[in-house]
Amino acid sequence: MTTKKLQEMIMHMPGLNLPERSEYVAWAQLVQLTSIQSDEIGELVDLGWISPKKTGSEEYLFRLRDVYRIHKLMRLVHDLEVSVYGGSIIVDLMERIEELEKEVVELKRLI
Repeated sequence: MTTKKLQEMIMHMPGLNLPERSEYVAWAQLVQLTSIQSDEIGELVDLGWISPKKTGSEEYLFRLRDVYRIHKLMRLVHDLEVSVYGGSIIVDLMERIEELEKEVVELKRLI
């Protein structure tokens, strides 16, 4: 799913109180979009794996990037039966590999 499609889907969710072009989703929308349990989100926040922003009314807002990361995490947890902690490490390593691959492509372009 592309970022644009995800934003479109989020903007049509009932009860959404965010600006039209927001890069953030509220806690309830994150739960709905990722099918993750609220206590698991709390664990990920406590681990520092996702870092939501707090609003003035003490509500959490999560980046769209977090939605993608949690989707990857939950697939690993369910498909490979790894723990949330183990899955979070795997997702971090996968992202690091992607960054390094982009860097290699850029360096090859400069040669």
